Amino acid sequence: MDNAPQLIQERSAPPATLVIFGASGDLTRRKLLPAVESLARHNRLPGQFALVGVARTPMADEQFAASALGGRNLNDKTQLNGGIRYVSGGYDDPETYKRLAETLDQLDAERGTSGNRIFYLSTPAEAFEPVINGLAGAGLNHAREGSFSRLVIEKPYGRDLATAHELDGIVHAAFDEPSVFRIDHYLGKDTVQNVLALRFANSIFQPIWDRSWVDHVQITVAETLGVGTRGGFYEHAGAMRDIVQNHVLQVLALALMEPPASFDAEGLRNEKVKLLQAIRLPTNRDIADLAVRGQYTRGGTRADLMAGYREEVGVDPLSRTETYAAMRLNVDNWRWAGVPFYVRTGKRLPARVTEVALTFQRPPHLPIPQDQLTGLEADALILRIQPNEGISLRFGAKVPGHSFRVRTASMDFSYEQTFPEESPEAYERLLLDALLGDPTLFIRADEVQQCWRIVDPIIEHWADDQSPIPTYEAASWGPTDAERLIGRSGRHWRNSM
Repeated sequence: MDNAPQLIQERSAPPATLVIFGASGDLTRRKLLPAVESLARHNRLPGQFALVGVARTPMADEQFAASALGGRNLNDKTQLNGGIRYVSGGYDDPETYKRLAETLDQLDAERGTSGNRIFYLSTPAEAFEPVINGLAGAGLNHAREGSFSRLVIEKPYGRDLATAHELDGIVHAAFDEPSVFRIDHYLGKDTVQNVLALRFANSIFQPIWDRSWVDHVQITVAETLGVGTRGGFYEHAGAMRDIVQNHVLQVLALALMEPPASFDAEGLRNEKVKLLQAIRLPTNRDIADLAVRGQYTRGGTRADLMAGYREEVGVDPLSRTETYAAMRLNVDNWRWAGVPFYVRTGKRLPARVTEVALTFQRPPHLPIPQDQLTGLEADALILRIQPNEGISLRFGAKVPGHSFRVRTASMDFSYEQTFPEESPEAYERLLLDALLGDPTLFIRADEVQQCWRIVDPIIEHWADDQSPIPTYEAASWGPTDAERLIGRSGRHWRNSM
């Protein structure tokens, strides 16, 4: 028998045309086009590949290839040489889709793209409906036999459960669910996927990954930046819609779900949905004790004074939009019953960090005298998603010396130091998955609905609450109410990161 290790076949895209709506926008320039360039540079795209940009802004093919890429000449890449087109027009104008259809047919003939199309909606959410209807009106939602036509949709997917249902109706009138790829770029990060590797590729963690050993879990998504030029958008979103409803709950589902029967897309996503369904819904009476919001004010140092949220461009001077949100969640299932889960996100916090921290129960009896313990903390496993990607295990250890003293120590795993391989950007991985038709790291319709089911009661409660919104100074760790939220149980946030 040949016991030699089997080489993993490199994943490469099939012949296809990627159509980006919102091609003149910020996301396309900063993320999508660099991702396409990187896929081409790493030979993940075939010669039978084409890129089409669609937007209202008039632009020539050459301009789209050059100026939108900020000086990077994508046409120098062999797979893309001569394969870039641009179609300008309104998203609600049938002529736009007629010109797009002609361009796609031309590329099929010239490039051999085989009638395979990916339609990427990198537009404001209000453009989703006219674009989907325009594609359907031109017959571009239906692929010919042996080909595919897929839709990739950016967040926000609705503003609440009702509008998410409405959007599903629009989407499913044109595309079948298997052809719909709802994107959350967090799921494309290697370190988020490493949560799955840590849990399901190692037997040592499974026995302690439950209520018997875990005291509580904290999930933090902290940003040092303010809203910048996104004030107008953020006014209609807020921290709960912008981060918690998608990024935070997706990471939570991966960290807490049951082991799937198989690692295929449906097996994985089924377990995520089951976990989200098990999260106890907050009642209006309990929300004040379970959820906290805040808004950053002017702060920092005299040398680096940061504006408050209400002073940002595009923000209402009397805004009540939250830039910070924290919640305590409970999961009503056999594995996690009774374990509190604390999640938080905020802008203008002191550090940029995304992490999952499992804090374990303390020993039932500690025979070591208190005067021999030097700030001994509970054991913890910290999954660092960004920055300094890696894993830390916190435990007690003897301090060197003649006396017996114990203090907290850590064992650290660093992605950067362990793996010399270049980690692909999240959008690069997800674009390739969409081209391959792999939905594992995309969000299914019922996942979206479960996430809205959890946050909707809190958003509605805050909308009805006319009391002053709690505030926190920029470069602080959030409002004092957040400390009270976790402090009621004698616990505290991990703020020294």
